Amino acid sequence: MGYRVVVAGATGNVGREMVNILAEREFPADEIAVLASSRSQGETIEYGDTGKMLKVQNIEHFDPAGWDMALFAIGSDATKVYAPKFAAAGCTVIDNSSLYRMDPDVPLIVPEVNAAAIDGYKAKNIIANPNCSTAQMVVALKPLHDFARITRVVVSTYQSVSGAGKVGMDELFEQSRNIFVGDPAEAKKFTKQIAFNVIPHIDSFLDDGSTKEEWKMVVETKKILDPKIKVTATCVRVPVFVGHSESINVEFADEISAEDAKRILREAPGIMLIDKHEDGGYITPIEAAGDDATYISRVREDPTVENGLNLWCVSDNLRKGAALNAVQIAELLGRRHLKKDG
Repeated sequence: MGYRVVVAGATGNVGREMVNILAEREFPADEIAVLASSRSQGETIEYGDTGKMLKVQNIEHFDPAGWDMALFAIGSDATKVYAPKFAAAGCTVIDNSSLYRMDPDVPLIVPEVNAAAIDGYKAKNIIANPNCSTAQMVVALKPLHDFARITRVVVSTYQSVSGAGKVGMDELFEQSRNIFVGDPAEAKKFTKQIAFNVIPHIDSFLDDGSTKEEWKMVVETKKILDPKIKVTATCVRVPVFVGHSESINVEFADEISAEDAKRILREAPGIMLIDKHEDGGYITPIEAAGDDATYISRVREDPTVENGLNLWCVSDNLRKGAALNAVQIAELLGRRHLKKDG
């Protein structure tokens, strides 16, 4: 007997990707329900490339009793309404929003990094999926931390517009087209023109001058990896459709060479090392889009500190940064706790 699985927010960028990845990975589901708001009710979504069509149901009228798990990609406001209802009905919620990430009773999981932490999920029957930029970074940092103990991380992100949803992707496309034909490039979703530009501002500003996106990277890394690690982040939106990139500077307590790091990263789960010292011998978001791996390039020692490394980290933010990680959490939940046979 397999699982009864819900995908909430199935018509959005991340929700559609969740449905595709469940099908791709042949998740042992006997039944899949796809939910969205009343606007999308009655639409159909293909279950990956299987040819099987799923009819979108209205989340407001859906009864979660008897369903095993629900993958949520509906934003914090809707999650606040529906997650407790689903969890109380016995349907474990795997939530992609930021609402529960820092709740001490909710595990924040990246399966390659802190799988055992999922065991605490029963407190609220909710598991949190981290921020997209945090997820790929901690996958890269975990094996290095195990080897030489990370003390400090300085990260600058180059985040694609798909992180802001379909409306962000549409704005980049429309502005680019308008500029080519001589029409005005009006900013609606973003605070400034995104086409042919970069914007050092993601999410709202906090009192100390940082943004909420930067704060998320700091606190989530501490919760997932190690509370002792010092993290500082600058998050930047760039005119790329899919794929987040990060320039990461890492300081360690113990000695680690670039060759040590490459050897460790080659063997680490979820990572693909592409690092040749030649033209094109590195990864960019275009190559990473559609793939599951977190790609690492440009690994080199930082001579300005005692034990330091620089590296370049790229991943598809809709997959490892969101949908893939949620499905991997669902797989982990099944293996460790629910234990139904596929």
